[in-house]
Amino acid sequence: MKIILIGYPCSGKGTQAQLISKKYNIPNISTGDLIRSKILKNSIKNKKLNDKLKSGELISDKKIISLVKNRLKKKDCLNGYILDGLPRTLNQAKLMNKNKIKIDYIIEISVSKKNILKRALGRKIHIPSGRIYHKIYNPPLIKNIDNITGEKLVKRKDDNKYTIEKRLNQYDSVKKKIFKYYKNKQINIKYFKIDGNKKLKKITNSIKKILKK
Repeated sequence: MKIILIGYPCSGKGTQAQLISKKYNIPNISTGDLIRSKILKNSIKNKKLNDKLKSGELISDKKIISLVKNRLKKKDCLNGYILDGLPRTLNQAKLMNKNKIKIDYIIEISVSKKNILKRALGRKIHIPSGRIYHKIYNPPLIKNIDNITGEKLVKRKDDNKYTIEKRLNQYDSVKKKIFKYYKNKQINIKYFKIDGNKKLKKITNSIKKILKK
C-alpha cells in the first residue's frame, strides 16, 4: 500500500497521514519533516536550506527526491508507505518515476483557501515526531503540550499568511501539469479527491473506504 496524500499546505495531510500510518502500520513520510530534520542535525551547514524554508521557497527537486529515496530504503517501508505532499512539482513527478518510487494511490484532500489560512494561523507541531495540532480543529489535551511526550509544541516559522498564500499559488500552478503527466504516461495510479472541509472523523472514514476498494 503506497500512498500519496496531496493538497494545499494545512489541508490536513499530516494529520490524516498519521492516522493511516497507525491503522495500516506503514510509515508516514513527510518531505517537510525530512527537510527540517536535516536542518536540525546541522543548522550551520544547511543554512541556505533553512533560509529557503523560512521564506516559503521550494527546496530543489533533486534534493527532495534524494531524501525520500534514502528514507524508502529502510525496512519499515517494505510493506508500503505514505508520502505527505509529494510530488509538489512536475519535475519531482518525473524524478519519482525515474527513480522507480512506486505509487498505488493518490488521495487529494481538497480544502478552500479561506479555511487553509484559518488552519495555518492556529497550527502547532511537535518537532521531533511531526505530530500536528490545532487550537480549534485538533487541540492537545494540555495547551501547547504534546499528548504523547509532554514536550512543548511550537508554531512553525513558515506558518504565516505571506508564506501560505505563496504556497497556495505554487500548488495551483503545478497540480494540473502533474496530473497531465501521469495521464499521458498512463501510469497505473488510482486517484481520489476528498472534501477536506469536513470534520476530521468524516475525512478519515472517507480515506478508509477508499483504501478498502
